[in-house]
Amino acid sequence: MPYPSIAVIREEKNPPDARVPLTPKQVAQLRNDGIDIVVQPSEGRTFKDHEYADLGVPVVEKIDDRDLLLGVKEVPVDKLIPGKTYCFFAHVAKEQPYNQKLMRAFLDKGITHIDYEYLTEEKGNRLIAFGYWAGMVGAHNAIWTYAQRTGTFTLPRLNAVHDYAAAKEVYAKLELPPFRVVLTGTGRVGKGAARVLEDIGLKKVSPRDFLNGEGEAVFTQLHVRDYAKHPDGKPIDKYHFYRNSEEYQSAFLPYTEVADVFINGIFWDGKAPAFFTAEDMQKEDFNIQVIGDVTCDIAPAASVPSTLFASTIADPVFGYDPKTGKAVDAFTPSAVDVMSIDNLPSELPRDASEAFGATFIEKILPEFKKEHSDILQRASVTINGELGPDFQYLREYAGIEA
Repeated sequence: MPYPSIAVIREEKNPPDARVPLTPKQVAQLRNDGIDIVVQPSEGRTFKDHEYADLGVPVVEKIDDRDLLLGVKEVPVDKLIPGKTYCFFAHVAKEQPYNQKLMRAFLDKGITHIDYEYLTEEKGNRLIAFGYWAGMVGAHNAIWTYAQRTGTFTLPRLNAVHDYAAAKEVYAKLELPPFRVVLTGTGRVGKGAARVLEDIGLKKVSPRDFLNGEGEAVFTQLHVRDYAKHPDGKPIDKYHFYRNSEEYQSAFLPYTEVADVFINGIFWDGKAPAFFTAEDMQKEDFNIQVIGDVTCDIAPAASVPSTLFASTIADPVFGYDPKTGKAVDAFTPSAVDVMSIDNLPSELPRDASEAFGATFIEKILPEFKKEHSDILQRASVTINGELGPDFQYLREYAGIEA
């Protein structure tokens, strides 16, 4: 079975995203391998049109003759081409209300939509993600926010440096004040965040030592067993937690009393308990000043109640007033500063895109040459305008009559 014809599409969601699913060198190599792939022009990409064209890649506006359309973020409803197969992050599978029209459009326009987030191997582990880079940028931005809030040291934004190698040169010159960072999550996001925190110069300590106040400029990284508990007191089994998270309670409150910065890097399934409540944030012993919410689920359906909306790369921080539960100006002394950018890897777009594209070529693209692919089927939210087998639970959300 031959590969489908492919187009890398222009990112048209606002605010714009600078990432690409495939870099110029990667597209050029695919063409050399006999795959029919073109690129739609775009002024907003980190890789400019001429970088593709200089390597012999056709840069064309007309893409309705293509079979498979590859993007990164949600495609605006009015830009969807009927009957096509799309790959992008749609943010519909958790019944996000802000993308309900997009979900409906997949059905109305007969679209096959394959969501990168659900491209998994048989055991359910994700095969491709930007999470590592989201964690890196999220951690940097959280520390940048703390620096801005306190004025105790200076950091540039990551989008102001060429790449991560340049950022590490900045980190090497930092002199950090004493402060404490708690990081949740040990997956891709958590690993990326931990790397940056260590590169910045924070010492990693155990959760116990963190709570006991040991060290000065330090961070701790929490596993499920550290931030959740079962009501009957039995030991945490992470696989049971992942399958039955609604049975558990938060054990995170002690960290809110000693941490200055909280970086949230978990995958939240919508059933697990929030780390803390809005009421908890009103308590005098709530010490956290900065929240870097890489997860960025919007309250009230969220693991962090202060994530009222996604912030942007251009306007990365807002203040959350615990007394009113409303947004206020960033760096207001009585507020908690929230960094909730939902396209964080776009601040390191070249590094992130190269890594993502390499994984796509290795692990995902070959699946499109098969007569049937379980991997693609598991990630197909819709197939020719019908809900995919693994997404039948979206019927009400999608407006399908019983």
